[in-house]
Amino acid sequence: MKNMKPLEKIYFWIIMIFMYLPIVTLIVLSFNRSKSRAHWGGFTFNWYIRLFSDSAILNALANTLIIALIATIAATIIGTVTCVALGGLNRRTRAFIMGITNIPMINADIVTGISLMLLFRVLHFQSGFITVLIAHITFNIPYVMLSVMPRMKTISPSVYEAALDLGAKPWYAFRKTILPDLAPAIFSGALMAFTMSLDDFIITYFTKGSGFDTLSTKIYNEIKRGIQPEIYALSAIIFTLVLVLIFASKRMRTVQRKDRELTEKQIKFRNIRNIVVVSAAGLGIIYLALLFGGVFTKNSNQVYVYNYGEYIDPEVIKLFQEETGIEVVYDEYETNEIMFAKIASDPSSYDVVCPSDYMVSRMINLDMVEPLDYELLPNTLEHIGKQYFETMEAFDPGNQYAVPYFWGTVGILYNTNMVDDPVTSWDILWNPKYKGEILMQDSVRDAFMIPMIRNGFSINTVDPAEVEIATQDLIAQGPLVQAYVVDQVRDKMIGNEAALGVIYSGEALYCQWENPDLEYVVPDEGSLVWFDSWVITKNARNKENALKWIDFLSRPEIALMNFEFITYSVPNETAWEMIEDEEIRNSEIAFPGEEILNRCYSEEYLGEEGEMLYAEAWKKVKSAN
Repeated sequence: MKNMKPLEKIYFWIIMIFMYLPIVTLIVLSFNRSKSRAHWGGFTFNWYIRLFSDSAILNALANTLIIALIATIAATIIGTVTCVALGGLNRRTRAFIMGITNIPMINADIVTGISLMLLFRVLHFQSGFITVLIAHITFNIPYVMLSVMPRMKTISPSVYEAALDLGAKPWYAFRKTILPDLAPAIFSGALMAFTMSLDDFIITYFTKGSGFDTLSTKIYNEIKRGIQPEIYALSAIIFTLVLVLIFASKRMRTVQRKDRELTEKQIKFRNIRNIVVVSAAGLGIIYLALLFGGVFTKNSNQVYVYNYGEYIDPEVIKLFQEETGIEVVYDEYETNEIMFAKIASDPSSYDVVCPSDYMVSRMINLDMVEPLDYELLPNTLEHIGKQYFETMEAFDPGNQYAVPYFWGTVGILYNTNMVDDPVTSWDILWNPKYKGEILMQDSVRDAFMIPMIRNGFSINTVDPAEVEIATQDLIAQGPLVQAYVVDQVRDKMIGNEAALGVIYSGEALYCQWENPDLEYVVPDEGSLVWFDSWVITKNARNKENALKWIDFLSRPEIALMNFEFITYSVPNETAWEMIEDEEIRNSEIAFPGEEILNRCYSEEYLGEEGEMLYAEAWKKVKSAN
């Protein structure tokens, strides 16, 4: 630093700020009592406490550690044995085999992930721990060989052959002559394999299946629904551990430079000590995996649940498990389309899912859901309002397949300090005055609903000409839009990061609690009234448990817990009567009256051709923006 010129120092500090300011910000936010990034709510350790009480994250951590350990051991053994075997081949053959083994390193991870996923499907492997483990071993072997093979080329076979001539058995000769020279390269390859396994996301994502997560896939799922403070805490811990490892590595290099001063006895003692340390680390990983659970907590009495992100009170899951003894394997999705693609590709992956109205209709038409046995749903029959079942007849004729979970409207949430025009029409979302301050819903049907109503079309139209007009409207609006989002609209509006956002009514109510400058309106032209409902998949493996899950959620006290946590409108009339705050119970946002509902419409299934028409139009919109 002392010898740097002024411009070099400025450049150095700019680089340091860009690299480490985001990390410092993340660490600071991990101690912020408020969930909002824009508001400091005071110092707290709550997010760290909640992190270590979050069984899902701890299970993902356990899975990550045990897969990394087993994959590293298997890949190191296979890779080392392969390198030793290649040492006896001629140069051309060895180069050919090394070229093949290097393909997984050169190949794009997404190609490797998809190809492994397809292979497991062809072989009828059930995606989960085993498929992820096989995938990790597969892509780790080349990294081990990359480290071991160069060292193997430098070892003369003459010492090994001399040992054999003197009567040593092959394994003894190998262990005494070749293995000691290979040991540093083997250890380096093992460390690389362990690191690559810990860090992998793409290949794991394509091979993991339902109900199984590593830390990387769990964090990805969490971020999709908005970054939670627990993730800040986890990231801060990971960064701290990385710093500790860097300093430990530096210390080890300092010790290694002094090896020349050691006697043979001291070097032997150091090697034994290193073996003990590595073994202790491996045992420690196994202990943590057993402690946290992960793959070792498998239970035959389960129910696989697939739901929107942050769409249930976590305490409800715990209560259900404690009361019934049924383990809930719980995964989350961001949009109906993501959920549908998952169930369509693997029909038995989940037992019970929570699609929206038009998606329920689509799944019924494609025979993807199971009729309900209402004799096993007494709470549903007693507490869910009859008028909701009547409304649902539009997408579930005869109410055979779906039980309503939440309902609401779609409208505009706006910041009264940032918007000085009256917000009564969808037209304001095309006002150039608010360029870069508008948030749209990243959902095909919900996004197209707006220009359809704005142009006086049905939200369920399949007229290509009308769909094209709506498409061009959205493309024209593109330069004004800050982002297409789903759950993130809530955090951005609370943090004053946008002026206008298309949002679901339940999210609007929560946003107003956090930021009193926000107002919600259903435009005069009309909007969408939606229902999210529980259905049981056709190939569900635990249908009886799925029915118990649905009926448990229909209990008034459980429905009330979910309402207080999520703030979406409940169809459970008994739970509505139990809401103590009269202002909330009579809120036009949470429970809109006839005047608003009379100008709202329900989305219907459009048929396969209609769905394709909208999908192609959506591609045009996204590619143009």
